[in-house]
Amino acid sequence: MKKVIFAFIAVSLFVWDANAQRRTPASAQNSSFGIRGGANFFNWGGDDGSNNDYTNRAGFHAGIYGNMFVTDNFAIEPGVYYSQKGTEADNFAESRAILQYIDVPILLRFYASDGFNIFAGPQGSILTKATYEGDAFGNTFEFETDDVNDLDAGLVFGVGYNLPVGLNVQGSYDLGLTPVFKESDAKIYNRGFKVSLGYSF
Repeated sequence: MKKVIFAFIAVSLFVWDANAQRRTPASAQNSSFGIRGGANFFNWGGDDGSNNDYTNRAGFHAGIYGNMFVTDNFAIEPGVYYSQKGTEADNFAESRAILQYIDVPILLRFYASDGFNIFAGPQGSILTKATYEGDAFGNTFEFETDDVNDLDAGLVFGVGYNLPVGLNVQGSYDLGLTPVFKESDAKIYNRGFKVSLGYSF
C-alpha cells in the first residue's frame, strides 16, 4: 500500500511540474502544491443503510494536493489524504464503526472567479484499518474486523473559495459507490461531508 501511495505522489509531482512548464507564465503562477485538512461527518448510506438507526460520525482528514491549471478557468487537482469514515448507531451500546482510509481523489475545478470555484471528480480509497467500538456496563470494547472491502470507489463534489495569503476553504460531499462489506448483498455505502482548510505554497 505504501508503494502505491508513494508512486501516486511521485507521478502527481511529475505531471504537475511538466504541466507547469507548458503553461503561460500567467497560468503557471496560479498552479500550486499544498496541504489540506478538516472535519469529516460520515454515515452509511444506501437502501439498506437508511433502514437502520445510523447517525453521522465525526472524524478528520489531512493530506496533500497539487492544483494544475489546464486553462485559465479549469484546473486538475490530484491529492492523497488520510480520512476517517464510518458511522454511529443509536443503540444501547452506542456502537461505532471506525473506518480509516487513504483517499486518492482526482478533481476537476472550475474557477468562476479569482476566489470561488466548484469541483467534482472520481476518488479511490484504500482501507488501512476497520474497527468496531462500543460502550457497555461502564467499559469501552473494541475489535478489528476484516469484513470491510479493502478498496472503495466513489465520487467527490463540492464548492471552494480561495482566501488571501494562500489559504483556501471548501465543503465537499463523498458519494461512495462500492459496498462497505465484502461478500454481502447489503447495499451500504460510505457517504459523508467534509469541511476543509488548505494552504497553497
